[in-house]
Amino acid sequence: MQGAARLLIIAGSDSGGGAGIQADLKSASARGVYAATAITAITAQNTLGVQAVEMLPTAIVRAQIASVLDDIDADAIKIGMLGSAAITVAVAEALQDYPGPIVLDPVMVAKSGDALLDGDAIRAMRELLLPRATLLTPNLPEAASLLGAAPATTPDEVMEQGQALLSMGPKAVLMKGGHAEGSTCTDWLVTPWNSTGFTAPRIATQNTHGTGCSLSSAIAAELAKGVELLQAVETAHDWLHHAIAQADLLRIGTGHGPVHHFHGIWP
Repeated sequence: MQGAARLLIIAGSDSGGGAGIQADLKSASARGVYAATAITAITAQNTLGVQAVEMLPTAIVRAQIASVLDDIDADAIKIGMLGSAAITVAVAEALQDYPGPIVLDPVMVAKSGDALLDGDAIRAMRELLLPRATLLTPNLPEAASLLGAAPATTPDEVMEQGQALLSMGPKAVLMKGGHAEGSTCTDWLVTPWNSTGFTAPRIATQNTHGTGCSLSSAIAAELAKGVELLQAVETAHDWLHHAIAQADLLRIGTGHGPVHHFHGIWP
């Protein structure tokens, strides 16, 4: 009898529960996958912003990863907030022999605009983790930061930056279009063979905290089940669209509230 699909999530904690490890756990659970975690940072934050950040020692980050992989193991790994170059290096070294799919969400800035990744860490991520990633999932500002360029403003620029990131080592890149203008939102999956767009109507809501974390974790959860990448992205994209569509029903906080991860389970 086959057991549950297992996902290891390496990311920071969001005390408000809308993003980070908390959103990752909710996303994996909503997609029917067992999630274990390795926490990289503790943040004090809510729907209004980030009030404090404390990075964990690299030794405990390494120990968490080793502890999970030595016993529980993982059918896929999702990497989110790393925060520092030292932790980025520690994670890369801890995963040196991991053979499964890795989804890398290059978390750099919170929804409130607070910086969550320093310059040295961006360079370490570019050099050590991008070549290991099965899928890189940047939004447009994150893609620009990784490339040292201005954010893309046209579909052609989005595709050019996706191809440029692909040349840096990941097997595929999902260019998330939430920061673009227009009545629709399109995410582009860029691979060495082709590019596929996933488009949905843009929803008028301020409750979009944690959308990037949630999407990347939902994709990683599908990969953990053994789903092929294209189908995993399509399934997760559709799931997140419905989570955003029902986000206002939660009424959490007074700022950027979370999406409704469990829209398919409880109203």
